[in-house]
Amino acid sequence: MRPKVAVVMPAFNAGRTLRLTYEALPHDHVDVVILVDDGSTDETLKVAKELNLEVFVHDRNYGYGANQKTCYREALKTDVEVIVMVHPDYQYDPTLLPTLVAPIVRAEADVVLGSRLLGESPVKQGMPWWKYPANRVLTWLENAVFGLHLSEYHTGYRAYRREVLEVVNFTMNSDKFVFDQEILAQIVEAKFRIHEVPVPTRYFPEASSAGFLASCRYGSEILWLLFRLALHRSGVLGQKQFESLYHRYRRL
Repeated sequence: MRPKVAVVMPAFNAGRTLRLTYEALPHDHVDVVILVDDGSTDETLKVAKELNLEVFVHDRNYGYGANQKTCYREALKTDVEVIVMVHPDYQYDPTLLPTLVAPIVRAEADVVLGSRLLGESPVKQGMPWWKYPANRVLTWLENAVFGLHLSEYHTGYRAYRREVLEVVNFTMNSDKFVFDQEILAQIVEAKFRIHEVPVPTRYFPEASSAGFLASCRYGSEILWLLFRLALHRSGVLGQKQFESLYHRYRRL
């Protein structure tokens, strides 16, 4: 018997791609779809209501991290056992959801990341050329600090075992894009198991993608995160952000 699965969609101006993303989901593997609208100014809400999704609305644009916080809080109010983040911009292939969830079902992983670097070159798939070396350098640094050997950390396609989100203190994280890396730092500190599966991606005008200046800010925020984590580990400056809410948890 498969575990109950929630799909969470952090949405911002995804009206043109939301229906495509939702209809491509393997619905026989999904029990609930939750969309959080972060102050969209297009038809995201209209489409979400037409699709009869569970919709939660921010009164303004608070940021990608703030959107995820609401996604996970609402998902944890249900009885699902696995929570999968699927961006509604159709950049990541929704049909691969069972592949993403499988290592958790097999009790081989607590977190699964969909990696763009395990398959065909993401540059050939359309990734801006200047993002690739930045991705490689930041991934190398994160591997060095985290003590892991992952192919990339900068993916928005992720599956979490429920207990992971109950244990890590994700509400203390940034409301911005660096949230993705902060939650991985928390997961590493809590000693959860991380697995990767290859996922192709699509790059097209409607797909969300940070520009050059935003990417530079994101990179500097990751460097600051790694520095803070090193201070925390050394005992020089402990930070509650990296401390688990509790230490004993149930496995699937």
